[in-house]
Amino acid sequence: MKNIIIIGATSAMAESVARLYAKEGANIYLIGRNKDKLQNIERDLVVRGANSVHSTTFEANDFSSHQTIVETAFNTLTKVDVFFIAHGSLPNQELCQVNAAKTIEEINTNGLSVISILTYAANFLEQQKFGNITVISSVAGERGRQSNYVYGASKGLVSIFLQGLSQRLTKSGVHVLDIKPGFVDTPMTKEFEKGILWAKPANVAKVIKKRIDNKSSFSYVPFIWFIIMTIIKTIPHTIFNKIRL
Repeated sequence: MKNIIIIGATSAMAESVARLYAKEGANIYLIGRNKDKLQNIERDLVVRGANSVHSTTFEANDFSSHQTIVETAFNTLTKVDVFFIAHGSLPNQELCQVNAAKTIEEINTNGLSVISILTYAANFLEQQKFGNITVISSVAGERGRQSNYVYGASKGLVSIFLQGLSQRLTKSGVHVLDIKPGFVDTPMTKEFEKGILWAKPANVAKVIKKRIDNKSSFSYVPFIWFIIMTIIKTIPHTIFNKIRL
């Protein structure tokens, strides 16, 4: 029976992952911003087979609360098999370009708050000497593009942090997985026109869980984004600057 902590538990991908673990009878600790949504998800997971479900609210940018939230979750479950982070926001790039405060807010939400939470969780898992840390970052963090470079910079920060964390924790038997989805059809992206490259949260969740179970280190979801981002990263700088992406 596995014990799972999920940060950003009301996001579509996080809820889909939680449902998969519920079917296996896991103990699940949900952490998110919206109390009503958390309670609805909690009830749903119990119906789906979860052995127990706990939930609590948090604000990502209330950094002073992170240590207590993480400690409470770990102490409640005693041991933790999977620590999963899926919270974030989708910045308005044009607004960020004229408002430094908004830029900083978005980098705090998508980057620094994740790193703050990981700092505390990593210490628990390191002492435990087993477990998994999985974080949703993004293909946007692979190369800065004019359409979303504030978001991309935040996610790139997280990915680099996870690389170092993985190297540090591997000797303790802790597996670190950086998941980099492409376009996913979620409430956060509801204003976007959908096309062939858009994936469903439930399908992405199945891939995430399989990679956690197999201790995979492959990041891209779906696989096509490995090909796409390999091409984008190899475009020469002078040519790249003339492309609208």
